Amino acid sequence: MKNFQNIRIAVDAIVFGYKNNSLYVLLIEQQFGSADKYWALPGGLVKQDESLSDAVIRELHEETNVQLTFMEQLYTFGDDIYRDSRNRVISVAYYALVDASNLEIKADTDAERVQWCKIDTIPILAFDHNLILEKAISRLKAKLTYEPIGFDLLPEEFLFSDLENLYCTILEKEIDRRNFRKKILSYGFLEETDNFSPIKTGRPAKLFRFNKLKYNELIKKGFHFEIKFA
Repeated sequence: MKNFQNIRIAVDAIVFGYKNNSLYVLLIEQQFGSADKYWALPGGLVKQDESLSDAVIRELHEETNVQLTFMEQLYTFGDDIYRDSRNRVISVAYYALVDASNLEIKADTDAERVQWCKIDTIPILAFDHNLILEKAISRLKAKLTYEPIGFDLLPEEFLFSDLENLYCTILEKEIDRRNFRKKILSYGFLEETDNFSPIKTGRPAKLFRFNKLKYNELIKKGFHFEIKFA
C-alpha cells in the first residue's frame, strides 16, 4: 500500500557530567546480532503505552542505572530516512545535566558497558548520535550564558574557582575572573557557606552554594541572568 507507514519512534538521552575540569557525556556500548560493538547514546524505542518523557527516563535507567525525574527535550531527528539501517526510525533527543560524582552507573539490558567519555575524545558513535551530541553541546553552550544551569553540573557545595573553570571549559573561552566573580555574586543567589574545601593547598578556600529558591524569586520579579564574554 502506497500510504502505509511503518515508522518507529525512539528516544535518545544525552547526559552531561563535569569532573576534573572536563565536560563528559554518558555513553553505552552495544552489540546487535553479529554486528561489531559500538558506542552510542543511551536510548531505545518508545512503548505503545508510554509518553516520550517517560520513555527516555526508562531507557536511561535500564541501560545505565541513572535515575532522573526530568530531562529537557532537545530536538527531533528524522530527516535522514536511513539514519537507522534496520527500520525507519525517528528519534526525539533529550538532555540533562548532572553531578557525575553522585551517580553510580551500571550497564544493563542491551548495554554491555557504560562509561563517562570526555567530550574531546568522543569516538564515532552509532547511527547519527555524533550529530545529536553536537546539537546538545551547542544548546548547552548557548543556554549556559542565559540560565544558571552550570550549577547542575557541580556538587551542592563547591569552590568558586570550580564555577569559573566550568564556564571556561564548556564555552572554550578565557574569562576575566575578577569581573566574573563580581557579577555572579552581585546577582544574590550564590551563598558563601561556612565550610572550607577539604583540599589543603595554600590559603583555606570557602565553599559556595547555589540558592535556587532565591533565583526563582528573582525570576518572578523580572530578573534576567546573563553572562557575556568578550
